[in-house]
Amino acid sequence: MSGVQLMLFANDITLYFRARYKKSTLFHLQRAIDELYRWFRNWRIEVNPDKSAAIRFKYSKRSSRQIIGLDTLHLRMLNTNIPWQFNYKYLGITLDRNLHFEDYIEYVRKTTLSYRGHLDAMLGRKRKLSLRNKFTMYQVCIRSTMIYPSHIFAHDATKALDRLQVLQNKFLRDATDAHWYVRNLILHRDLKLLIRTKFIKEASKQFFDIAESNPNAPCYSPVP
Repeated sequence: MSGVQLMLFANDITLYFRARYKKSTLFHLQRAIDELYRWFRNWRIEVNPDKSAAIRFKYSKRSSRQIIGLDTLHLRMLNTNIPWQFNYKYLGITLDRNLHFEDYIEYVRKTTLSYRGHLDAMLGRKRKLSLRNKFTMYQVCIRSTMIYPSHIFAHDATKALDRLQVLQNKFLRDATDAHWYVRNLILHRDLKLLIRTKFIKEASKQFFDIAESNPNAPCYSPVP
């Protein structure tokens, strides 16, 4: 498909293409869509174009809610326009046009607050549960939610990741019943817990190091 990459997961299909110019991107993606549809038709596979979406990623340090330029043409499938969107949820991760992952991090923050609220009877201040058990429950129930998938948004803007750090700080203060004058850095040091941004970046580095050193032979040679 002339440089267009294809990703498959269950019954989800993703096409992506990287180019400097928008016109080139649209041309190659439309050709790939047409070729893919012919394959579907030959194998009598039904496709619902209403569930399709298109995003043109353009990384920028400034957040912009503009979806696409006004003069941008639509990609088409089965004579139906594929709508351009600012963000799209794929495999549980919300991808936004600017690749800031702010919407997804906000979703993670709200989910973590929900879990924290359900466990407040055991993890809150003055609770009789031991600190060791509180910390274990935090690692299993809360931290696992905050770090999935950290290798994707690990290098996002620090301000966005700070929202997750605030939640971790609050847990440490509640679990230890720390006084107001005890610094958060002291609590992290005593409990041997890394700062959230540092932990996420180390987890991201470990993930990609494992991927690069995987001894299994690839099923195919991807286009560089």
